[in-house]
Amino acid sequence: MGLCERLLSLNSYKIFIIHIVFMCIFCKIINGELPSYKVYEDENNLAFLDIAPVNPGHTLVVPKKHYENMEKIPAADLQSLILAVKKVGRLLKEKLGVPGYNISVNNDPIAGQIVPHLHFHIMPRRPGDGYELWKQGEYKEGEAEEIINKLLS
Repeated sequence: MGLCERLLSLNSYKIFIIHIVFMCIFCKIINGELPSYKVYEDENNLAFLDIAPVNPGHTLVVPKKHYENMEKIPAADLQSLILAVKKVGRLLKEKLGVPGYNISVNNDPIAGQIVPHLHFHIMPRRPGDGYELWKQGEYKEGEAEEIINKLLS
C-alpha cells in the first residue's frame, strides 16, 4: 500500500495529528487556525499565553514570519521581536503585579526547543513560586581559556 492509500485509510483524528506534527503550530495560531489567548499583537509579532505555564501569565512571544531559531531571523525582525518582548514584560508587571520575570529562548532541540518556530518565553516570578533556575558549575583548569581561544580565533 502506497503513502496516499495509507493516508486515505486513516481516521480523522490520526489525520489531525499528522497535520499538527507536519505544520508549525505557532504558524497555525498566527493564522487563526488554532485558538490562543492573545496577550499582545503588532504588525510583526504575536504574544499569547503558554498552554503549559511555568507560572500563571507565562507568555510566548513569536515573530509572525516563520524562523526556526535565532540564527535564521534577520536583525531587523529580531529587533522588532525583542521590543515586543519588552512590551509584554512591562504589561505583565503592570497588569499582573508581578515583581519580575525570566526571559528564555530554547534555541534548537538540544536546548529544549519543542516547536521549531523561534519564540521567547516570558515567565512571571513571584516570591516563593518554586521556580528554580538551572544548575551552575565551574570551569575546569584551563577550560575557560580554551573556549575563549576557540571563540576568538
